[in-house]
Amino acid sequence: MSDLPLIARELDSADELAVKRKEFVLDEVVYLDGNSLGALPVSVPGRLDDVVRREWGELRIRSWDESGWWTAPERIGDRIAPLVGADAGQIVVGDSTSVNVLKAVVGAVRLAGEGRDEILVDATTFPTDGYIAESAARLTGRTLRPVTPAEVPAALSDRTAAVLLNHVDYRTGRLHDLPALTAAVRAAGAIAVWDLCHSAGALPVGLDEHGVDLAVGCTYKYLNGGPGSPAYLYVRRDHQDRFDSPLPGWNSHAQPFGMRSGYEPAPGALRGRVGTPDILSMLALEAALDVWQGVSVDAVRAKSLALTDFFLECVAAYVPDGEVECLTPLPHDRRGSQIALRCDRAGEVMRRLIERGVVGDFRHPDVLRFGFTPLYVGFGDVERAGRVLGEVLGG
Repeated sequence: MSDLPLIARELDSADELAVKRKEFVLDEVVYLDGNSLGALPVSVPGRLDDVVRREWGELRIRSWDESGWWTAPERIGDRIAPLVGADAGQIVVGDSTSVNVLKAVVGAVRLAGEGRDEILVDATTFPTDGYIAESAARLTGRTLRPVTPAEVPAALSDRTAAVLLNHVDYRTGRLHDLPALTAAVRAAGAIAVWDLCHSAGALPVGLDEHGVDLAVGCTYKYLNGGPGSPAYLYVRRDHQDRFDSPLPGWNSHAQPFGMRSGYEPAPGALRGRVGTPDILSMLALEAALDVWQGVSVDAVRAKSLALTDFFLECVAAYVPDGEVECLTPLPHDRRGSQIALRCDRAGEVMRRLIERGVVGDFRHPDVLRFGFTPLYVGFGDVERAGRVLGEVLGG
């Protein structure tokens, strides 16, 4: 047990991503809740100050052209693309994750065509995805069928129009097999829609490589875009000319300033836009993405696994036997970038951890959830978190 602080220092000294920590606004708190809200990158306040004072305050309406506001949704989408394994021109940024899930699921049903009357949804999904999928089924006259990701291959049939899945389970941190499940969905003639909220910026996704049809994701977790920062929609290139969004708006019109009564969708991923972009939050996100310069997603994944491995080692050493149960799969190919521990009095335990400077989060009724953001979490942080958890549970 006494060797763990030394091991942490050695791991930190060998960490190639450790230099990235200085690009974030951090204090002495061990912040393990980046899977809910990422830390503030130091580049964001100055960028927003310029946007507000100069671009909005001085240039005003001219900034739509002169400051590049109009092209921000696709420009920022192209910056996110390499983080999820996509070529440029397939991601548009804007709206919330929930709104983009609706676009994607209804769009998927329309891509699948008539004769397919069933939508499959991850039964363990974040609740909003389930709500949206149910609404999408009503809007399209389809039947919604909840199944676990493991049950998807057997549940697929010629009735299946679309399948909505989470890449990483938000509660347990379980990583689902995107390549195999996507292949199964496509082999059945259905459309695969993936929610990347808990994987983008934490591990390789490979949207293009694995033939994903449509995907959505938030930007305020591992991408550090800020509270409520806009989400994104991925439309695979060979679907773009047929993608039929249920939310057509003037911003996705082929001639947005033509003000025509008839709708004609813009070419490419731009048809995923709807209304006027949220410029302040969007440009904060663009500045936040600067932290990814010179960073490979493979390096992030390697550190993520090392951090979570070390945390489990610290928990085993510091926490009294029987106090916690790990819900996150141990194999690396089934683990995201978080560790979920089942614990009696989990809400009270997390409150005490936060009081002592270790910030994770609590999921009802009995889950302690710790997210590990490799760009700013170090091994010393991990050792401290495990030690404090042991002290709280053993005290």
